[in-house]
Amino acid sequence: MSFRKLALFAALYVAIGLAPAAPGYAQVKIGVVTSATGPTAMVGIPQKNTVPLLPTRIGGLSVEYISLDDASDPTKTVTSIKKLLSEEKIDALIGPTGSPNAMSVIQFMAETGTPMLAPVGTASVVLPMTPEKKWVFKTTQNDDIIARALVDHMVQSGVKTAGFIGFNDAYGENWLKVFTELAQQNNIKLVAVERYQRSDSSVTGQALKVLSAKPDAVLIAGTGTAAALPQTTLAKQGYKGTFYQTHGAALPAFLKQAGDAAEGTILAASLMLVLPEIADTNPAKKNAQDYIKRYQDMYGEKPATFGANVYDAGMLLEQAIPQAAKVAKPGTKAFRSALRDALEQTKELVATQGVYNMSPEDHSGFDERGRELITVQDGQWKLLK
Repeated sequence: MSFRKLALFAALYVAIGLAPAAPGYAQVKIGVVTSATGPTAMVGIPQKNTVPLLPTRIGGLSVEYISLDDASDPTKTVTSIKKLLSEEKIDALIGPTGSPNAMSVIQFMAETGTPMLAPVGTASVVLPMTPEKKWVFKTTQNDDIIARALVDHMVQSGVKTAGFIGFNDAYGENWLKVFTELAQQNNIKLVAVERYQRSDSSVTGQALKVLSAKPDAVLIAGTGTAAALPQTTLAKQGYKGTFYQTHGAALPAFLKQAGDAAEGTILAASLMLVLPEIADTNPAKKNAQDYIKRYQDMYGEKPATFGANVYDAGMLLEQAIPQAAKVAKPGTKAFRSALRDALEQTKELVATQGVYNMSPEDHSGFDERGRELITVQDGQWKLLK
């Protein structure tokens, strides 16, 4: 073949996109599964909306995000993630939104050796640590960090008896476990325990049982607007004690849904909820401000704190991917394994909600810098001082 023909062939080869990618342009594939529709949509929508804000170029590598909606259905979560693993060959997963959804897919992430950054509430996705859970990293505060702040406040406020109403799933189950242990340690008697489903439209029966037990305080372990239902029901029934909520209620829609019943509520959650009141010396404040501005510029409204869980996942990957790329090429099992190792070695990473320090034993990484004690005053979240 003549040189001229070779040159023409080479040009055609490049033109139709068959030429090998130039060094530094290998692509990393990140799957994202959120509950943008269904009962958990108030949590999932800001998470899905955050995906376009994630870095598309990390350490000289282009990054593609493949985003799917599981409609808040754990069965659809499994289907979506199997597709991402088998067809898209993703290098890592961000998601899913709900705690039950996340628990249902851990085995598949472990089987394929794919890191999963779970923006969910329950600590059950990472604790107790197992060979399967070593592939999971959690981008929200563990329940015990939040619960300790709430129980400390109960003790200081003289609470002697408490009631509990929580989701009948992994989120509610772990919160009941953590709260029961801390209540016992602090001589708070748990006088009523009730459960409900995320999709329930009424909890009248459960609320009446709690009301009859006459607790000094009630802890509600729910997420999104569903966290408001037990509170509004108990308030209508005449309950006058103090309401405590988990970080699952940390969004504006909770205030709107709960209305007057939200007044005086106590919760511990991300600094994002009360950012103007946070001191400039807080290491996470600038990142939180930057995220909120970028989100607001794109969507015309501020994000719920749940979106920051996905944004933080992007920040964790932004630090870990270059480390993994030194070991292996994206798209390989060796790269995924190296990525897992790099995530586990995260130290003092300042994100939007606190500072991450991962270890083989702790795949959440938050400490007390990742929470603020907050109340509701005049229908607004306020830093509890």
